[in-house]
Amino acid sequence: MAAIEKRTTGDGQTTYRVKIRIKGFAPESASFDRLTDAKTWGKKIESDMKAGRHFGQASRHTFNDLADEYKDHAIDAVRLDHWRSVFGSDALNMITPARIAKERDKLLAEDTARFTTPATGDAEADAKRVKAKRTGATVNRYLAALSSCLSYGVKTLQWLEKNPAMQITKPAESKSRVRFLSDDERTRLLDACRPHKDLYLAVVLSLSTGARQGEIMSLRYGQIDFKRKIITLQETKNGDRRALPLVGDAFTLLEERAKVRNIKEDRIFPPTARAKKAECLDLRQPWEAALKAAEIDNFHWHDLRHTAASYLAMSGVSLVEIAKVLGHRTLQMVARYSHLSDGHIVATGENLARRLGIGK
Repeated sequence: MAAIEKRTTGDGQTTYRVKIRIKGFAPESASFDRLTDAKTWGKKIESDMKAGRHFGQASRHTFNDLADEYKDHAIDAVRLDHWRSVFGSDALNMITPARIAKERDKLLAEDTARFTTPATGDAEADAKRVKAKRTGATVNRYLAALSSCLSYGVKTLQWLEKNPAMQITKPAESKSRVRFLSDDERTRLLDACRPHKDLYLAVVLSLSTGARQGEIMSLRYGQIDFKRKIITLQETKNGDRRALPLVGDAFTLLEERAKVRNIKEDRIFPPTARAKKAECLDLRQPWEAALKAAEIDNFHWHDLRHTAASYLAMSGVSLVEIAKVLGHRTLQMVARYSHLSDGHIVATGENLARRLGIGK
């Protein structure tokens, strides 16, 4: 039951202090200037508690508290850390749709480390290059990381009544870009990468597995099974375990590297001695130099993943199998490659017609 205590301050002002204690819930209290307001609030809180609708803990826990509870389940720890810097010490009930929308707009407006045009080699011209803004797709990944964390607070911890990120309008995303290497481009790029052993291995691994850059660069020897020719990814973007094929030059190069590696270093691409805080080797400069030497334009590292998927599609591999290799849970993400396998679809149809006895 709610207990209401009447208080009179030194200047003669009267307030009403409401205290609610119900087994299974943390005590709640609030002060009001009017007795009717105090009674109304007390009845509502009691009713919500008994009906399972009371989430008073949203005012007692901060976003950092929630992030600490959620961190072992987080897929995107980097972007979760961004939201810690924004909402860290704020109580959960202070995280509103309006504040999230404001941060969304800020993310869209900020400059990134990338440039809108590639480097030319001319110091004066390159100094005038314009920094690129974040894309709608990138900002949506930030929002997804926040929403997933807040959802954990709603469903698992029951610290929140609802997820404020669910009310946010997401930025529009450009149509999926599919840029893959032609046979001639692939040959030129590999030749340009070959002098840099780390870069060549990373590119070959990306092309032969379709793995993301982060998955390749963070590889450790403990994930490699040379006998089965399998690379195992325990932590992936969608949270599922995934196996990658280790074949061809990728197998040979990794096997050779394993024979001469430092036994105290488990990372396949450890950072240089200068970059002590880095998680892995930075290949940005040699990568850009290789693209320039190979005379390949409008191509990003992630396009190596598109290249692997595109070649699989053109080889007649089904979209279901491509999704399995790339680690996509749905076919929607690999539907962009469907037009590359039209010839295989026709061949499949002809086989069906012959089986039905209506073919040529």
